[in-house]
Amino acid sequence: MAAQEVFTRRDTTMEYSLYIACILALGIIAQWLAWRLQFPAIVLLLIFGFALGQFTDLRSGPNQELFFACVSLAVGIILFEGGLSLDFREIKGVRAVVFRLVSLGLVVTWLLTAWFAHRVAGFSMEMSLLLGALLTVSGPTVVMPLLRQVQPAKRIGSLMKWEGIVNDPIGAVLAAIVFELILHRSSGSIASDSLASLGLTLLTALVLSSLTAVLILQMLRRYWVPDFLQNPLVLALVMLVFALSNQLQHESGLVTITLLGVILANQHSVPIRHIAEFKENLRTLLISTLFIVLAARIRVDMQALEMLGWRSIAFVALLILVVRPLAVLISTVGSALTWSERLLLAWMHPRGIVAAAVSSLFALEIVRVLGPDDPLAKEANRFVLTVFLVIVITVIVYGLPLSWLARRLGLSRQNPQGVLFAGASPAVREIAQALKKEEIAVMVVDTNPRNNSAARMAGLPVIFASIGSELVREKTDLGGIGRMLAMTPNDEVNTLAAMAYAERFGRSEVYQLATGEISNGNNERKATYRKGRILFAEPVTYDELTKRFNSGQQVKSTLLSEDFTFTDFVDRYGESALVLFRIDTAGKLLVATNETEMTPQAGQKIIALVDEVEEE
Repeated sequence: MAAQEVFTRRDTTMEYSLYIACILALGIIAQWLAWRLQFPAIVLLLIFGFALGQFTDLRSGPNQELFFACVSLAVGIILFEGGLSLDFREIKGVRAVVFRLVSLGLVVTWLLTAWFAHRVAGFSMEMSLLLGALLTVSGPTVVMPLLRQVQPAKRIGSLMKWEGIVNDPIGAVLAAIVFELILHRSSGSIASDSLASLGLTLLTALVLSSLTAVLILQMLRRYWVPDFLQNPLVLALVMLVFALSNQLQHESGLVTITLLGVILANQHSVPIRHIAEFKENLRTLLISTLFIVLAARIRVDMQALEMLGWRSIAFVALLILVVRPLAVLISTVGSALTWSERLLLAWMHPRGIVAAAVSSLFALEIVRVLGPDDPLAKEANRFVLTVFLVIVITVIVYGLPLSWLARRLGLSRQNPQGVLFAGASPAVREIAQALKKEEIAVMVVDTNPRNNSAARMAGLPVIFASIGSELVREKTDLGGIGRMLAMTPNDEVNTLAAMAYAERFGRSEVYQLATGEISNGNNERKATYRKGRILFAEPVTYDELTKRFNSGQQVKSTLLSEDFTFTDFVDRYGESALVLFRIDTAGKLLVATNETEMTPQAGQKIIALVDEVEEE
C-alpha cells in the first residue's frame, strides 16, 4: 500500500512537471511566432492557453489559494518593471494629459462601461459597477509589446506607456473597493468606508514605497550588496513589500510597487539600469506563462458561447467605439496633442493580465463568501468569460491594425530603415550622405565639435553627445531609425555602443568596425560575446577606412540591371571596391558584413567605396 501511494505521488509530480514544462515551452513558442509574424503575442498566448485548457483542468483543487497568490506576485513584479520605465522627463509638456487620462478619463471609462454592462450585457447593477471598474485597466503586459512592435513617435509613445502602466494599479484599487462594497452591501456607511479604504491604500503605498526606495538606494550607494546579489535582492524586496502592503491594506500592493518603480526610475543618484534590464527579461517570461495559465482555466465550449451571446459582443463593440474615444476626447481637451495623436490614443486600450487575474479571483471569492445560490454568484462565471472576451477582442482589434493606423497618421514607420552613426568623421559623413541621397534616414552622434560642425554643413542631423549617453538612448526621437553603426576611431567606444543598442535594435542590426587587436583564442571569445556584427564585406578598421578615403576612393551608388550585373561592377571597379550596403527591390537596406555573402541581383542597388574611374 505504501509503495502504491509513493508511486501515485510520483506520477502526480511528473504530471505537474510536464504541465509546467508545456506552459513554459508554449509561452516562448508564442512569443517567437509573434515576433516572426509581426502579430500581437497576447493573442497567440491566449489561443495556446485556451487549447491547453481543453486537455487539463486546474479550476478546482486544494491549491487554488496558492495558485492565485503566485499569480498576484507575478503581476506585482510586472507592474514594478513597468514603473521602472516611467521617467517624468518623457512626458514633458503632456503631463496634464497623463493626469487627466488616469483620473477623469478613468472615471468616464468606469461609469460608461458599467452603464453599458447593465443595459446591454444584462449584468446586475452591482456586477456592472465591478466590471466597469475592472475594465478601466490596461497595463504593460499588452501595451509595451504593442508599442515595441509599432514604435510610434516619441511623445505619443511615452503617453501611451504612462497611461497603460499607471492606470493598472489605480483601476485595480477601484475594482477592489467596489468588490468590498458588494461583499458588505448591507453596511450603512458605504461612502465613508470607501473614502477611508482609499486613504489607507494611498498612505500605505506612499510609506512603504518610500522606505523601500531609500533602503534599496542606500544598499546600492554604499555597496552593502555585491553585484551578483543586487538583482535577486531587489526582486525579493519587491515581492516582500508587495505582500506586506496587501496584508496591511487589501489590494494596495499594486499601487505600492508601481510607485516604488517610479521613485527608483526618477532618482539620479544611483544607476539602476542593470536592475531594469533584469526585470525586463523576467517580465517576458512571466507574461508568457501567466496568460497561458489563466486562459487554460477557461473552458471554451458551446455552453460558454451561449452564455456570452450577441449582447456581450455588442458590449465590447461599445467599449471600443464609444467609451474609449469619449474618454480620450474629454481628457485631451485643450492639450497640445494633434488630432492624429488623439486618434491613435483613442485606438489604444487593450486589456491585459491584471483584468484576467483579478476577475478570476473576484469570481471565486464571490462564490465562496456569498454562496453558490446568491444571485451575484450565479453571474460570476459569465463575469469571468466577459472579461476574457474583452481581452481577446480588444487585443485583436486594437493590435492588428495599430501599425497600419500609426503609419497612415504619420506617427510611425514600417520596418524603419534609418541608420544611427556613432562618429562623424569625414568617412562617416560621406557614407551618411550617400544613404541620405537614397532617402534613408540618418543621424550622426559625436563628441567632436569640428566633426559635428562639418556634418551640419553637409546637411546631416547631428547630436552633440556620447553615443551611450542618456540623451541619445532615452530622450532622442529615433523614429525611422532601425540600426546602429559604430564607426568611431576608438574600438572600446564602438564595442560599448554595440552593447548599449543591442536591446533597442536587436543584435542583428548593431554593427561596428573591425578592431585592430591581434586575434587569439581569448580575444575571439570576448569579441563574440561583446561586440556587434563586423561592418562591410571585407572587414576594415577605422584606420584602413580612413586610408581608403585619403587615397581618393569615393562612395558610389550603382543600380544593377540585366545589362550591368554585379560581375560587370567588379570588372569596372576592380577587386579593391568595398561593398558597404545593398538596397533590395522593396527598398530594404542590407548592411554588408563579413558573415553574410553579398550577391546583389538585377534591380537592386549597391553602395560601395570605389576608386575613381573614367565613366564610359
